[in-house]
Amino acid sequence: QVQLVESGGGLVQVGGSLRLSCSAAGRTYDTMGWFRQAPGKEREWVSTTRRSGGTYYADSVKGRFTISRDNAENTLYLQMNSLKPEDTAVYYCAAAVNRLITSSVGMARMYSYWGQGTQVTVSS
Repeated sequence: QVQLVESGGGLVQVGGSLRLSCSAAGRTYDTMGWFRQAPGKEREWVSTTRRSGGTYYADSVKGRFTISRDNAENTLYLQMNSLKPEDTAVYYCAAAVNRLITSSVGMARMYSYWGQGTQVTVSS
């Protein structure tokens, strides 16, 4: 049974940092990523990493967020620094059944498995 469980969200002040974790039970995935959804907005891609190589970031988080994974622990991370109020959202971990090509990594519909989400709130 596929299960993705996020943790690490919370309330932080502007300029602060948080580290999100996503534990993937059941199997190993090549392509995993983070998405986020703010109230009243569509789900937005944040970052993706492939076990086979390649890490990708949305322009809005480039230079501030770092995605990484511990393959031995089957865990995905998102280190978020210099947080801004516009980073406030529910953050979701996602995994694709198969390796995604570069042009597809930002497409939510290409990911088959999703976590329940963790709330990140950045206060000004």
